[in-house]
Amino acid sequence: MTGTSARGDAVAGTRTGRRGGGRARPVWSRNFALFFVARAVARLGDSMLTVALAAGLVQHGYGAGAVGLAMAAKAAAFAGLVVLGGVFADRFDTRRLMLGADLVRLVVQSLMAALFLAGHVVLWEICVIGVVNGAAGALFQPGVASTVPRVATDIQGANGAIRIAESAAQLAGPAVAGVLVAFTSPGGVFAADAATYVVSALCLLLLRLPPASGSGRASGPGAKAFKADLVEGWREFRARTWLWGVIAVWCVYMIAVWGPTVPLVATQVVHQHGPRAYGLINSALGAGTVVGGLLAVRLRPRRMLRAGATALFAFVGFPATVGAGLGVPAMAAGAAVAGAGMSFWGVMWSTSVQTQVPADVLNRIHAYDVAGSLAMMPVGQALAGPAAGALGADHVLLAAGVVSLVVAAALLAVPAIRDLARVDAPARGH
Repeated sequence: MTGTSARGDAVAGTRTGRRGGGRARPVWSRNFALFFVARAVARLGDSMLTVALAAGLVQHGYGAGAVGLAMAAKAAAFAGLVVLGGVFADRFDTRRLMLGADLVRLVVQSLMAALFLAGHVVLWEICVIGVVNGAAGALFQPGVASTVPRVATDIQGANGAIRIAESAAQLAGPAVAGVLVAFTSPGGVFAADAATYVVSALCLLLLRLPPASGSGRASGPGAKAFKADLVEGWREFRARTWLWGVIAVWCVYMIAVWGPTVPLVATQVVHQHGPRAYGLINSALGAGTVVGGLLAVRLRPRRMLRAGATALFAFVGFPATVGAGLGVPAMAAGAAVAGAGMSFWGVMWSTSVQTQVPADVLNRIHAYDVAGSLAMMPVGQALAGPAAGALGADHVLLAAGVVSLVVAAALLAVPAIRDLARVDAPARGH
C-alpha cells in the first residue's frame, strides 16, 4: 500500500471506528505490517528478560527479594514517568520519541549484557539500569495507543493481531531464553534483547504515518503550558467513570496479584524445577494468550469490558497451580488458561480506550491509564520477597489466586464498566 492510500485508509478507519455505522476495513497494510513486526520483536526481547534476570541473579547468589527489587526498579521508573511521556507524545512527534526510546534501551541492555558476561553482577547497578530502561519505556509506550488507529482501520482487529504476535513472541521467548541460559549465560539473553530494539527502531523508521490529530496540538511552550496539558489529560481521565474505575480496581490487582506472582513464580519454579521448566510454563502462558487474541479478533461483544472482565476469572490458574505445588504439566495448563483470559481482557480494554477517547488527548489518557495500571506493580514486586519470607511463597501465591477472582468480580460489579457499550459497532439495530 502506498503512503497516500495508507493515509486515506487510516483516517477513514479512525472515523469509522469512532462514529460507527460502517463495515470494518481490512487490518493489513504496509504500515500495519511494520508496526506489527516492531511490537512482536520487542515483546520477544521482553519475554526473555524475566528468565534471564531470575536465572542470572539466582546464579550469583541472590534470592526472591533481589529479583523482585530488580523488576520493581524498571516498573517504578516506567509507572512514575509515563504520564510525562504522554504529555510529550501529544506535544511532539510520537515516532521520534519512540525511536529515541528504542536507542536508549539498546545502549542500556547492551551494558547489562556486558555486566553479566563479565560476571560483574551488583544488585544496585542492575537496578539503575532497570530505572533507565523503565524511563525510556515511559517515553515509548504512550505513542503506541495513538499509533494503532494511524496504521490500521479495524482497531479491534489490529489490537487482536498485535496481541497474537506479542503472545507468539512470549511463547517463543522464554523457551529461547531458557536454552541460552542453559548453554551460554544470562548475558547472552540480554545481548539478544538489545538486538530486538534495533529491529523495532528500523521498523518505526520505515513507517509512513498520516498526521496525528493530537500531535502538536499542545497549548504552547513553557512549564505552564506543559502543566496545563497535564491537567487537561487528568480532567479528561477523571471524567470517565469506566476508565478510572478500572484503574482503581487494577491497583489492587497489581499489588496483590500480578506484582507478587511474577517474581515468586519465577523463583519457585527455577529453584524447584530449573530454568527450562520456567521457560516451558511461560511459553504455555504465551500459548494461552495466542488463543485469547484469536478469540478477541473473532468475537465482537457489544459490552466489551463486561466480556473482558468475565474472561479475567481464568487468571486464577497461574498463581494457584504454582502455589498448590502441582507438577509442571498442571502449572503449564494453569498458565495457558490464565493467558487466554488476560489476552482477551487486554484487547477489549485497549480497543475501548482507543475508540472511546478523543484523538487529541489519547496519548495522555493512555499514559494515565498505564501509570494507574502499573502504579502498584513495583510495590507488589518489592513486597513479594518479604511476604514470602513471612508467610511462605506458596501461601502468597494461593492468596494471589483468590484476589484475582475478587478483582474480576469487582469489575463486573461497577455499572459504568460492565454496561459500557462499544462505539464502533455497526449502525444496524441493537
